Amino acid sequence: MSDPIDRMLDAAETGKSIIKNRESLHFSYKPPIILHRESELEQVTQSLLPILKQSRPSNLLVYGKPGTGKTLVVRRVIDKIQERVEKSDFPIKLIYTNSKEETTLYGLLVSLGRQLGLEEDELPNTGLAISEVFKRLLNKIRNGKLNAIFVIDEIDYLAQLVAKTGKDILYQLTRANERLEEGGSLTLVGISNDLTFKEKLDPRVISSLGEEEVVFTNYDVEQIKKILQERINESFIENSVDIPALNLIAALAGGEHGDARRAIDLLRVAGELAERQQSDKVTIEHVREASQKIEENKEEKSLKSFPLHEKLVLIAIMKANGSSTGEIYSSYKNLCKVVGKDELTQRRITQMLSEIELSGLISGRLIHQGIHGRTKKYKLTISSEMIKKTFKDDLTLQDIV
Repeated sequence: MSDPIDRMLDAAETGKSIIKNRESLHFSYKPPIILHRESELEQVTQSLLPILKQSRPSNLLVYGKPGTGKTLVVRRVIDKIQERVEKSDFPIKLIYTNSKEETTLYGLLVSLGRQLGLEEDELPNTGLAISEVFKRLLNKIRNGKLNAIFVIDEIDYLAQLVAKTGKDILYQLTRANERLEEGGSLTLVGISNDLTFKEKLDPRVISSLGEEEVVFTNYDVEQIKKILQERINESFIENSVDIPALNLIAALAGGEHGDARRAIDLLRVAGELAERQQSDKVTIEHVREASQKIEENKEEKSLKSFPLHEKLVLIAIMKANGSSTGEIYSSYKNLCKVVGKDELTQRRITQMLSEIELSGLISGRLIHQGIHGRTKKYKLTISSEMIKKTFKDDLTLQDIV
């Protein structure tokens, strides 16, 4: 029997590989042709056109579920405008940031400032008031007479940051032009995965943020199939993805909510599994295995990202499965004693349970107890094994899972 490591290294060396281009399976890849999005490309272009005529475009809101091509379309239009801008003498600054990748409002504004050309001495990474940071951004735009387009992806997260800090930067961004009278302009393009996003905003922000809107509908199964086919041609050697495997990927991703990103993820992971197993083709089995792996990774990532007390609450639910808020709280208090941490109040834990429920890792239902009023009972929607496996490397939690 040959050594398993040698076997894998031999296979890699002899070049038995069905994937010829890994780049095009990565989520950041920009395909040369964006399929099934002609009308959305036209609408976004139409909306941003005025910048080439040297006037300020309207603010634009782009909506759609994840994986419907929003970011791809907006970035393609911005790239095309950029190519033309470089040939003109009209100072335009196109800036892209994703608010999910910035954990604080300050970080988000600094990221915009850096792209505007503000160095650290002009805009330090910490230490200023938010209003001062904003003032410096506007000064840079005004003094350079820049016509800036800020593209803020996953703008719903920015709205959450705003809600947490109480600093309504969205309102200030949409009103920036009133402060830029002497020169320059600022247009906001918001991209949101949340179709109810506007309902959560201050009415004053809504009117100026959604001057124009483009809604991206979900892809259907047939459209996803075509997108996958295109990607398979670019990424895989010929005839290395079974038709039934392709159909299953399209059905899994299209059936949920027409998510092309999930479809391409499934294709990539299934391709990697097939290669690892030294298979000549990606089969239905590889797709099923890939689907399970992606689900587990998602849950594990979610669990790892929780702060300590939320992890303790999850362990408390695991130990008292199907229990009321009160029972979970006493289980949580015991766990705090064991790990030597101060417990939070019952009110805060009740709030936390609602937040965790939103992530889909637990489910709660209201139980009416006659004269004793109502209580909410919670249980895990993931396996206890998953929690144990994820938390066993956490030194604080090792002894209690």
